[in-house]
Amino acid sequence: MKARDPVDSESVQWSHMAGGWQLALQGDWRGRVHPLAPAPTPGPGEGEGVAVDAQALTGFDHVAAPRLWSLLAPLRRAGAVIDLSALPDALRAPLELALPAPGSALEEVPEHVDDAGIFMRLRRQGEDALQTATFIGEVTLSLGRLLRGRAVMRASDYFRQLDQAGPLSLPIVSLTCFLIGLILAYMGGAQLQRLGAQNFIADVVTVGMVRELAGLMTGVILAGRIGAAYAAQLGSMRANEEIDALRALGIDPIDYLVLPRLLAMLTMAPFLIAYAALVGVLAGLPPVVGIYGVPATDYLHKCAAVLSWKHLWIGLFKGTLYIGLVALAGCREGLHGAGRDAQSVGTATTTAVVKALLWIVVAASVTTVLFQNLGW
Repeated sequence: MKARDPVDSESVQWSHMAGGWQLALQGDWRGRVHPLAPAPTPGPGEGEGVAVDAQALTGFDHVAAPRLWSLLAPLRRAGAVIDLSALPDALRAPLELALPAPGSALEEVPEHVDDAGIFMRLRRQGEDALQTATFIGEVTLSLGRLLRGRAVMRASDYFRQLDQAGPLSLPIVSLTCFLIGLILAYMGGAQLQRLGAQNFIADVVTVGMVRELAGLMTGVILAGRIGAAYAAQLGSMRANEEIDALRALGIDPIDYLVLPRLLAMLTMAPFLIAYAALVGVLAGLPPVVGIYGVPATDYLHKCAAVLSWKHLWIGLFKGTLYIGLVALAGCREGLHGAGRDAQSVGTATTTAVVKALLWIVVAASVTTVLFQNLGW
């Protein structure tokens, strides 16, 4: 049998087409030992597409994927968009797992910000917003699969996350909401005392805690405690290629990792918010009785009288929305914001907390204005 000669650089053909570049693979790639022809200079840059065509490829073995990776990885790091859809499955799958994220190479910090730098930042923010919208869409589809009984979610993961989001969060929620209720009663009473309206302190504390502050403070607390943990856990799994392993096994990471965390947070949210509101209202009792001389029975009776179902359901709805946003921010940054090293995992964890707090503030503003305009 005649031995096959190693393919040469002529088996790789670069051509510039409308809308990007084409990399055509030709010939028999079995026994490939010689380096591939590099991309032409100037070649594909950031944002340009590179379509890999394998129609003329007659054969390949286990050496083909690493050799092709050595050619495409620098282009991917430079920001080129690599299209591998035309490759055979056995060649495309390892390349999709091994190729770095676009723009993953370290970039120098510019000394000044010019128009191009501002444009690139706006572009990255737009891509981040698009990635977030895509992630929320994937979560919605996963919830649909769960309702049809087709989602790959373990009940044990759900109950373990329930414990993390609920009972283990009670101490910090109790302390924070107690202090917030105490401050609200003291500061509100200081202003109302000037008018001789100390009896209305109960109205301020009850409506403020039940309708706004209980859910808001619980969301802020869980952003630092749970949202950061979700980002760190999923980011570490991404860095260790555990998420890639799940995809290789045919398991959707959204079903397996995100759904248990999101559903656990949404399940515990009403209970945590109701508990936080109760602690905050009762925290107003010491300053009202000890400083402003309002009898405890009058304060409690006034709290019960001013509390209505409207305030209660609005507070529960808004707080559940905040906590759901915390879970989404943590899981989103862990799955898509983290890279393949420890530093990027830490950055994703910080970003998850910042993004969760930003989403909470925006949601609080929008819902407050909306309910006020509706007369609720």
